[in-house]
Amino acid sequence: MSAPDFWTNQERAQDLLQQVKAHRGWLDPFDKLLARVKSAREMDELLAVENDAEMASELDRDVDGIRAELAEFELRSLLRGPDDFRDAQVEISAGAGGTEAQDWAQMLMRMYTRWAERRGFEIEMLDLSEGEEAGIKGAVLEIRGQYAYGFLRPESGVHRLVRISPFDAQSRRHTSFASVFVYPVVHEEINIEIRDDDLRIDVYRASGAGGQHVNKTSSAVRITHLPTGIVTASQQERSQFKNKATAMKMLKNKLYQAEIERREAKKAALDATKADVTFGSQIRSYVFQPYTMVNDHRT
Repeated sequence: MSAPDFWTNQERAQDLLQQVKAHRGWLDPFDKLLARVKSAREMDELLAVENDAEMASELDRDVDGIRAELAEFELRSLLRGPDDFRDAQVEISAGAGGTEAQDWAQMLMRMYTRWAERRGFEIEMLDLSEGEEAGIKGAVLEIRGQYAYGFLRPESGVHRLVRISPFDAQSRRHTSFASVFVYPVVHEEINIEIRDDDLRIDVYRASGAGGQHVNKTSSAVRITHLPTGIVTASQQERSQFKNKATAMKMLKNKLYQAEIERREAKKAALDATKADVTFGSQIRSYVFQPYTMVNDHRT
């Protein structure tokens, strides 16, 4: 892909506004934390002069609260990447292992969904391809929340599961793989230049359980970006127009990430190829048999 200039003056202004909000998100919590520390110190000085059980109990509660806020602030201090403040698009695909891998992919999807719900993030299912027997072949989630991409960025890679298979009548131990890739969500008003001549748009009948529109109308949309070979698809909506808009949004996110990777490769000359979804490529192993352990191979 040639290196198009993705940023116009208006788009730079929009991105600058996002950065200002991100910096304000640093300064406001810091000022509040600093004010609480000053208040606690003043209370401690008063207690040194005159002992008051009620005030001492209040100070203990304030100190516990300050410690919790400080730990959260220190964690956020690690999220200093240029796109860490953005929303995240999470793409999950089943790898080697058949039905086992498809079930594992669904488990990962549920894990990230529950994690996002606990943090109060918004979750939208952009695309879902169900397995024939169980699980899913793949899914694309959009997770919206403060620093969602920063938290999820290290999850990109191959995830390995070792367990006694519930789909094996002989209860043998199986190894399954699924891949997870995380992209930053580009602001909707940022206009990444995509020429109509560079797109191949295919429509097909949506698959899935139930629904009057399923297998009756060609509402599902698949978009192929010819210069890069990037493919996105959506079949969640009943409207072909809405599915096309969703697939285009996914394509913009992927093109944005591809451009970021190209610029980073110029500086660091790193190999940006993705590893195969199989043995030897995993970043993390989840072992349930013969012992229980989650091992991150990068650490």
